[in-house]
Amino acid sequence: MEKVLKKLADRLNSLDEASLISLWDKYYEKVQQFTPSREWEEDILILSLIQSVRWKNQLFNHCMANQTQERPGEDKTSVRPEVGNKVKKSAKVLNFRPRE
Repeated sequence: MEKVLKKLADRLNSLDEASLISLWDKYYEKVQQFTPSREWEEDILILSLIQSVRWKNQLFNHCMANQTQERPGEDKTSVRPEVGNKVKKSAKVLNFRPRE
C-alpha cells in the first residue's frame, strides 16, 4: 500500500500546478451534484488531489520564506500559509460539513 501511495505522490508532484488548478472549477461543479456512483467518488478524489497539490506548494513556499527571512517575534513552528498567498482563480480549500 505504501509503495502505491509513494508512486501516486511522485506522479502528482511531477504535474504542473497551474494546469491542475485550471481543472479545479470543473471538478468542484461535478462533486456538487452528488450521485452515489463510482464516477462521483473518483471526481471527489481528483478534486482532493488538486487541492492537496496546491496546499503542498503553499506550505513549501511558506517554509522556504521562513528559512530565508528572519522575522522578529514570529512563531517559527507555524506551518500555516500566509493569507497573502491566494489563488487567482476561485480555488479554495473546501470545508467538508453537511449543508444546512
